[in-house]
Formats: sequence, structure tokens, C-alpha cells
Amino acid sequence: MLTTESSSKYNDLEKMSVSDIIHSINQEDETVPGAVRRALPQIEALISQIEPRMKAGGRIFYIGAGTSGRLGILDASECPPTFGVSPGLVVGLIAGGDHAIRNAVENAEDDWNQAWIDLQAYKPTAQDTLIGIAASGRTPYVIGGLNEAQKAGMLTGCVVCNQGSAVAMAAQYPVEVVVGPEFLTGSTRMKSGTAQKLVLNMITTAAMIRLGKVKGNKMVDMQLTNEKLVGRAIGMIIDELDVSPDEAASLLDEHGSVRAAIEAVRK
Repeated sequence: MLTTESSSKYNDLEKMSVSDIIHSINQEDETVPGAVRRALPQIEALISQIEPRMKAGGRIFYIGAGTSGRLGILDASECPPTFGVSPGLVVGLIAGGDHAIRNAVENAEDDWNQAWIDLQAYKPTAQDTLIGIAASGRTPYVIGGLNEAQKAGMLTGCVVCNQGSAVAMAAQYPVEVVVGPEFLTGSTRMKSGTAQKLVLNMITTAAMIRLGKVKGNKMVDMQLTNEKLVGRAIGMIIDELDVSPDEAASLLDEHGSVRAAIEAVRK
């Protein structure tokens, strides 16, 4: 029995009050950061291998099915607006294709060959990293993709929520975050999904910091796609340069990014 499939510690959920349900879910959620903490050495090992490859022009690819695939796509899609990088630098792929982002695609995760086929559109190289995401650790789509990627010389990692899984064995740098039984038995969109999201946050945030996409503690390369972000950018410039809001807005308008505005004044 997989840990992620083991029976919930709670029973008769349908008889619980709303208060009991949400307090119980919250109690289980509190265990997730501890599980991630125990996996920090594995996470560090993976990021340490990714960093030199990205500095040499490599990319990160995520593959997964269902919730795991959607989490990879979410993390990848947030990198361009947050760090000002190309949409092709971090890419999320899901079993069943884009249709599967919003809809269940039957049997898509059971195809051992499709992940590697999906990756071919991006012409993967030995500088690239493939990270398989699978709460169960047994998804054929992910295992097959990792096996082929390793044969092609790519760096391989994974984020799973069971120990000793087939996905972990297929990855050079596995990250195993064992969160235990879900509140709703087998519903890995809950604690497992939360754990996976936390790990993916760490991987891309740490990688982007090491690539120089952050200055101090600020997203100086973020895309200015709405008024909220423009306001945030102006605030960053004010903090860094000690100028008035009008001066900061003028610098941002002239130079187009927080980084460029700060560097122009400090030259």
C-alpha cells in the first residue's frame, strides 16, 4: 500500500460539521512543511545540479499527470512574469496535452512513451533538466519520460510523495516528500499537492536567484503587465534610489524595468 493511498486518520467524514472538517484539514496541512523540511537535502542536491546547466543555457522541463502536471504548468507559467525570463526557460508538460489542464483525459498517464514524444517539440539537449512530478511515484508517463531523458544525457529529478518509488528510481536526483495519508483517502490534490507546490517554488525561485534574476529581495526583472505591478515596481525604485514617486515613475517609464532604472542611475 502506497503511503499516499493509505486510509485517512479520520472516518465518517460525512457526519462531521463544517468546523470539524476544516479544522481537521488544517491539522493535516500543518504537517506538510515538516515533510518538506526533511527533504531539503534532496532539494538542495537537485538545485545544485540544475544551476550550472541553466547558466550554460539549459532549461527546466516538468512532466506530470493530473494535479501533478497542472502544478508543473503553474510553476512554469509564473516564471516569465515574476523573473522576466523567456516562456521557454521553464516548461510544464501534462499527460493528455493542454486539454488535460482543465479536463481529465482517460488513460493519458498510462502511456510510457508520450512524455518523451511531447518533449521532442522543444528539442531537448544534455544541458536541460527534466523533473517528473508524481505524488504516487508510479505514473508511467513520468517514468518513461525520465528513462528516455537519462539515456539522452539530460539531468533528471523528481518530486514524489512516497519513498522508494519507481519514479524516484528513474531519476538521478529524487525528492521524496512523504506527507502521509490524506484527509480524504487518496486525494493527493491535498497534502501531496501542497508539498509538491512548495518544492517547485523552491526549485525555480532558488534557480532564478542564482541566475541573477533577483536583486536584494526584489523581483527587478518582473514583467509590468498591470497597474498593480507597475505600482510595485515604482515602490522598488523608491526603496532602492530614495527618489520621489514621480521620479521613480519617470525612471520606470524611461528604462522599462526596475533593474534598468536602478542601473541607469547608479552608473
